[in-house]
Amino acid sequence: MPALVLLGIFMVYPILWSLWMSFQVGRGMNFSFGGLANIIRLTQDTVFIRALTNTLLFLAVQVPVMLVLALLFANALNDSKLWGRGFFRTAIFLPCVTSLVAYSVIFKSIFAIDGIANQTLLALHLIADPINWLSDPFYARVVVILAITWRWTGYNMIFYLAAMQNIDRSIYEAAKIDGVPAWARFWYITVPMLKPVILFTSVISTIGTLQLFDEVNLLTMGGPSDATLTLSLYIYNLSFKFMPSFGYAATVSYVIVVLVGILSFIQFVAARDRRA
Repeated sequence: MPALVLLGIFMVYPILWSLWMSFQVGRGMNFSFGGLANIIRLTQDTVFIRALTNTLLFLAVQVPVMLVLALLFANALNDSKLWGRGFFRTAIFLPCVTSLVAYSVIFKSIFAIDGIANQTLLALHLIADPINWLSDPFYARVVVILAITWRWTGYNMIFYLAAMQNIDRSIYEAAKIDGVPAWARFWYITVPMLKPVILFTSVISTIGTLQLFDEVNLLTMGGPSDATLTLSLYIYNLSFKFMPSFGYAATVSYVIVVLVGILSFIQFVAARDRRA
């Protein structure tokens, strides 16, 4: 019973309160019931549409890249004959336990106008002039995608690695005897047997990207010109940076909830075993 009371106070009540707030209009604590006014405002809010577009862009580009990299790393590091695999596993996993502020500072220094990224590209004659990474809309998005991928690839790799070690090795041995090449063993044995784990990582990565806040806030603060503004950062700005508009911020929050529900449902349907 006490657990249910705590669950109600700290989970159910905030959800119901935020739902009620999403129908309120006004500034600060002076709000009143506005019906569907906030939903109508969403359709006319160019900043919201920009934030939604950026969030979906990060989701469409970064999540597939990160999950494929995690899968390939896990497959490579699952080889018992690989030298130093413990070191490589640790090195790839370390970014997700690194201080967010520290790694953001390092990324900003790497991609500064005189940072190591520009120096390397200039030395290799890949660019003629230094790139203003954090002030250019396109390259600012690239930096954010690189930062998220660097931080979370190792986290997903651990799930795949753990699942791979539970696959019966005799299946691979039988495939080797039958002359099945390595890429075919990976594609036709490993990937299908990791299907539940791939679905799990896809869902949690989708939810994490739709809630993306820390990286963009520390690296670009949503700039330049809202090029990297995400829904979560926009909610923060509406609540704490500009004149507080808690009702509208709650409405934007429910956009994330709806997106998470729709995309998770699509992923579950896509991953469903059609033979069942």
